[in-house]
Amino acid sequence: MNLKTPTLTVVGAGPGDLALITLKAIKAIESADVILYDALVNKALLDYAPKEVELIFVGKRRGCYAFQQEQINELIVAKAKEKGHVVRLKGGDPFIFGRGAEEIDYVKPFGLETFVVPGISSATAVPAYQGIPLTKRGASESFWVITGTTKNHQLSTDVALAANSTATVVILMGMHKLDEIVSVFSKENKQDMPVAIIQNGTTPDEKVAIGTINTIQQIVKEKRLSSPAIIVIGEVVNQRSVLSSISNDVAFA
Repeated sequence: MNLKTPTLTVVGAGPGDLALITLKAIKAIESADVILYDALVNKALLDYAPKEVELIFVGKRRGCYAFQQEQINELIVAKAKEKGHVVRLKGGDPFIFGRGAEEIDYVKPFGLETFVVPGISSATAVPAYQGIPLTKRGASESFWVITGTTKNHQLSTDVALAANSTATVVILMGMHKLDEIVSVFSKENKQDMPVAIIQNGTTPDEKVAIGTINTIQQIVKEKRLSSPAIIVIGEVVNQRSVLSSISNDVAFA
């Protein structure tokens, strides 16, 4: 009989680099009885879990659905009542297109205690690792972070609004909508706007394409980029700094 309080902690696992995890996230993983983890989570993070923990892969990326969202919601409740502390481990930050809030909303009526541990979002970290500042004086005063696909599988109408602004535009989960995105920006006469597309950002498998709205589709084909990737559109791409590898070259005292 389980005497532990049924608990859900939604944890952000960061963008991919194992070192980009918070201390609080590690503590949550270390205290878990069950961990439900997504496809984009660095599996090395699971090494922090207790030996007796139950690990459940629940998929959750385009073309990879080990469980549907409704099944995940139900599984969280069932495992929390059975074993106690469920950690829902999600890539990036769970409250930025991560459905973390949806899962918390679902489980609360079942009496679960709920907590969230923010993660480092891929929306900001992945461009940073490429030396791209999302804001910089003289280049951009703000930035948009937009999902490439809405709930009804259409391109978000916010892309057109963002294209009409001077802001940096960061599009997540948008590679399969690249043609539409290029069309939207072209209609705003922004064919020469710089674009960066970063696949598997912050990981050893990182690939990068740099071009303009007019050229990026061809460059993506030549470099054979695919999902998961982040699209960055704006003058800040031209501000890209040449950085040494943070993980390899920075000496920590």
